[in-house]
Amino acid sequence: MSRSPLIDSDNTALLHDPERETELLVGIAQHVLDRARAGGADQAEVSLGSSLGREASVRLGEIETLEEARDRSVDVTVYTNQCMGSASTGDLRPEAIDETIERALAIARNTQPDRAAGLADARLMASELPDLDLWHPDDIALDDLVTRALAIEQAGRDADDRIANSEGASVTSEANLGVYANSHGFIGRMRGTGYSQSCVLIARDESGMQRDYEYDTQRRWADLAAPEHTGVGAARRAVRRLDSKRIRTGRMPVLFAPEVARGLIGHLVAAVSGGNLYRRSSYLLDAVGERVMPEWASLIERPHLPRGPRSSAFDADGVATRESPLVESGVLARYVLSSYSARRLGLETTANAGGIHNLEFVGATHSFDELIAEMGDGVVVTELMGQGINLVTGDYSRGAAGFRVEGGKVGAAVEEITIAGNLRDMLAGLRAAGTDVDPRHNIRTGSLLVDEMTIAGQDAG
Repeated sequence: MSRSPLIDSDNTALLHDPERETELLVGIAQHVLDRARAGGADQAEVSLGSSLGREASVRLGEIETLEEARDRSVDVTVYTNQCMGSASTGDLRPEAIDETIERALAIARNTQPDRAAGLADARLMASELPDLDLWHPDDIALDDLVTRALAIEQAGRDADDRIANSEGASVTSEANLGVYANSHGFIGRMRGTGYSQSCVLIARDESGMQRDYEYDTQRRWADLAAPEHTGVGAARRAVRRLDSKRIRTGRMPVLFAPEVARGLIGHLVAAVSGGNLYRRSSYLLDAVGERVMPEWASLIERPHLPRGPRSSAFDADGVATRESPLVESGVLARYVLSSYSARRLGLETTANAGGIHNLEFVGATHSFDELIAEMGDGVVVTELMGQGINLVTGDYSRGAAGFRVEGGKVGAAVEEITIAGNLRDMLAGLRAAGTDVDPRHNIRTGSLLVDEMTIAGQDAG
């Protein structure tokens, strides 16, 4: 490795010749593994990345930022007598890579053994790497990003006379190539593109000011929502929050809109994730086989979903991913484990090193309007603030904003309220789920209707 073939002056080479760039990463990976073994490592693994990102943001019709970032990275981990050492670099020169390997080896030599350290079992490595339709490169110029951002913001500002100000609009494009390799002989190649746009607007009337946003994210540039859709959507969301009220303290049903419902499911995922389990910092310790949701509800992980936000044929340990239930007919079917956390718990990895892959809520049967009618009187929550979640006990308390529901009809906007409950009770007490799924996120769920929570608002005076 006499020179670094990745150092070039053409930032777009990644887009136009990804095969060549990937093979260059593979060559560096093989060098790292060979050098690590020669340096005394029993096992070694390396993750390499190469990315090109562009972003344009505007505010009030003027360009605020233009950015193009070309990044490369190498992360090396070695294992010697169950002692682990890790080091990383963004410098792809041969001498820098060799220095990184030596740092990882030195750390391993001065680290205490860890019985759970080491590569995942060789028999679990992915043997099939299907095309998941994640790579849709478009060489979108910064000028084109600016034009789109300006159109988004202008559409929003023109949508309603009550739009008084803007926090701006932004548009991004990103392409990523990756290689994961280890001393089992496994070499996995990854590539994906992503495009996004967003807009934040401020509405004002005699009652005061409110802000809200709209966004979209897709694997293909052509699949992004029209600029007008995002701009007008941000305006509508901001305007509908004007004249927000406070409500009386009490207990009532709460409907989590899709943009916040996924967070509720995310807390469940965190509670059954290996790190929290082996640290005994979860209210769902030893809960496999227990009912955690209603019988009609399931959560299915779909890692091979075409164009999915987190689709992958293998996890960060190289373990083959597969479709499997996390919750099946309300019962917790398994945990969310990497090879390390699995060993700490005396279990087998679930191919979730690096996180969950496209978790889908199954069992929803109600439209949003039907959920509103079902709840009768309560609150729709569209925004959450604060971090009041205790995973050890399951206690949940967060600031919220949304809309009052009375007689099965959506009424005035509400703000400055706190919703409180316990995650175990909230998830087990789901009354219904919506078919209004937001497909833009790794956790794919519609609205979730929680049977009853405490709403801390304003007592009558």
